[in-house]
Amino acid sequence: MLHEHLLLIISLLFVVSLLVMLGQKLRVSYPIFLVLSGLLIGLIPGTPHIDIEPDIIFLVILPPLLYEAAWYTSWKQFWKFRRAIGLLALGLVIFTSTIVAFVSHALIPGFTLALGFLLGGIISPPDAVAATSVLKGLNIPKRVTTILEGESLVNDASSLIVFRFALAAVASGQFVLVKAIGDFYLVAGMGIVVGLVIGQIFYLLHRYLPTTPQIDTGLSLMTPYLMYLTAEEFHFSGVLAVVSGGLFLSYRSHNFFSYRSRIQTTNVWSTLVFLLNGFVFILIGLQLPAIVEGLEDYSMKQAIFYGIVISLLVVVIRMVWVYPATYIPRWISSKVRAKESKPVFKSVFIVSWSGMRGVVSLASALSIPLMISKDVAFPQRNIILFITFVVILFTLVLQGLTLPLIIKWLNIETGEAALKESQQEAAVNVHLTQAAMEFLQSKYASELEHSPALQQLMKRYTAILENATEQVDKSVARHYRKVLVELIDVRRNELNRLRAEHDYDDEIIRKHEANLDLEEARLRK
Repeated sequence: MLHEHLLLIISLLFVVSLLVMLGQKLRVSYPIFLVLSGLLIGLIPGTPHIDIEPDIIFLVILPPLLYEAAWYTSWKQFWKFRRAIGLLALGLVIFTSTIVAFVSHALIPGFTLALGFLLGGIISPPDAVAATSVLKGLNIPKRVTTILEGESLVNDASSLIVFRFALAAVASGQFVLVKAIGDFYLVAGMGIVVGLVIGQIFYLLHRYLPTTPQIDTGLSLMTPYLMYLTAEEFHFSGVLAVVSGGLFLSYRSHNFFSYRSRIQTTNVWSTLVFLLNGFVFILIGLQLPAIVEGLEDYSMKQAIFYGIVISLLVVVIRMVWVYPATYIPRWISSKVRAKESKPVFKSVFIVSWSGMRGVVSLASALSIPLMISKDVAFPQRNIILFITFVVILFTLVLQGLTLPLIIKWLNIETGEAALKESQQEAAVNVHLTQAAMEFLQSKYASELEHSPALQQLMKRYTAILENATEQVDKSVARHYRKVLVELIDVRRNELNRLRAEHDYDDEIIRKHEANLDLEEARLRK
């Protein structure tokens, strides 16, 4: 049995790799392409039904995905746009859950208000990976990307808390608003505390123990699981534990990671996250046959109708919320107007249209128990599953495929922001180069007069400084970088020639090849 499951997982990962390459050729974002491919594969006669265990999503897949997203989120930018992120990640989740609750209660026969809140909690959070992968490489302001990434870090936690309370209300038949609000803040606040405490422990381990790159990488893989499991053990928010701990360790990582640890950890995590994301998105598509089989009390026509209505509803709700939440605080508060630049109407529309749902919604729906008690089945479970699947598919396809076209049509100007970023990059290069030159001149002043090697090094830094200064003033780096890349190609070709002659050890060749790879990666970033 074990080898069958292992073979199935490896086969799916292999298929994911092939489909991602095909999606890149077709220029379709891979979450969308994988979901559609999984849907088509699942409809092929004879395809084995694959049931997702919710615990696999929540305990195995979700923690590293959240941790990696938190690690690459700038705390400075996150805090800068905290108001906008909070209004989306907390306010919009509660608003969406409430509207979905009342509409589904009125629309679906036998659907109670508690079941409506349960459905709302499930489908309220947009998916982080879907949004960032669709937006990757597109010409959008950095502010938009920061807000969407920050929202996706926190909204999973708020939606899962709403889901948890609604699930308890359905099972018990009771719901006390005051107690729910108090429990909400307790669960969220203590989740953050757990994440920061465990983050501090791992910071001390990395900082003061004689670790190696392999140990640092291993510890980084353990960290999100310990944060999540510890918080969940005490019935706190595991999601916020991972997010807060990841932000904390990322902010302090320059104090404890060596350059070797950074390089190795980055490579391992990028591969792991790619495989996990691809795996879960193709699994979403493969779930349809099993979900359809579970529809007993409703016809397919009814179920599709409910699913499309709720899907359109969540799209409209986001647009209705985003514009007032963006502009009303500016009208009311002079402090907001003073601190924040005026949001561009086109950028606000992109935020409002980037509401693709994904794996957390499906995992939440699948985690609904089959039975409330020994003799009582959970009401409306199958229709909730089906509506969730339709919402995921609808938002991924409609919004995911149209978003690049809309961005191109809007023709958002990002030239000023790109210029500022280029100038900042060059300015930092100036500071680093000046520091190096001052060090040489102060510590090796006498040797600079007689050592050709140090003289050549000083000339190199002088040339770098002149070029960086020119970039700050004129922001013209393309030609310089083009020449540097061409020089790397020349050196790589020469290295391949030396490898073919077999006069040098492979270890030496590989060492120089790795140095060229790092240099090229930095230039092409």
